[in-house]
Amino acid sequence: MTAFFDYPKSAAFGRVVPKSKIYERAGANTALKDLFVREVDQIVWRFKLAPETTNLGASAAVAEVQVFGISLKTGTLDEAVLRTIDKAIPFPLIFELTWRGKRKAMAAFKRPSEADSAKWVISEYFATDWVPEDAPREPLPIALDLGALYDRMLTAMMPATGHGDEDIRTRVDRIEAIRAKTREVERIRARLNREKQFNKRVTINAELRTANQELVDLQQGSISRPPRISKDR
Repeated sequence: MTAFFDYPKSAAFGRVVPKSKIYERAGANTALKDLFVREVDQIVWRFKLAPETTNLGASAAVAEVQVFGISLKTGTLDEAVLRTIDKAIPFPLIFELTWRGKRKAMAAFKRPSEADSAKWVISEYFATDWVPEDAPREPLPIALDLGALYDRMLTAMMPATGHGDEDIRTRVDRIEAIRAKTREVERIRARLNREKQFNKRVTINAELRTANQELVDLQQGSISRPPRISKDR
């Protein structure tokens, strides 16, 4: 499944979102504002997937899903920009980035905080590769409500990993755990490459074997419930 969908005309919104409104709602500091100025050309609220625009009911966690288009000034975008927009808009968001005739989808798993329903928990970001902007789109995934639709749209951006029957939150936790463990393996390997003393290399090697095995277990789904990584941010 592609992560680029043919959104219904009834859901078209098409409003430019002023950067100043994002700054205001997210409490952006000077450094964040500078990022927006350097990297973002324009932000457009392209589609509003809601009960009245999709004929799908809201779920407990997902009342609406918004699709934002971001035209870039360069071919890169700091994730801090997306996180700032996610903090400013109190709905799950799907981003479509465009640059020089190409497009790329990005999104984080976003859910209401269990500790404070007025806040949102935002995971790490998932992304597709760049594709031609005129590449075909697929129909929206079949779903019974907006929560299931959001899960399937987001899953289309994720690497295949773990059990096929795990829920979206467990899948996100597993992918975040894999990313964290991969970074740990890289740090240990770098320490090993720097270390010259034989005894210390033996110890680091053992640490590296353990971390590699833990990474394999996460990738194969051998750990049924990975540690929770996401937190209120």
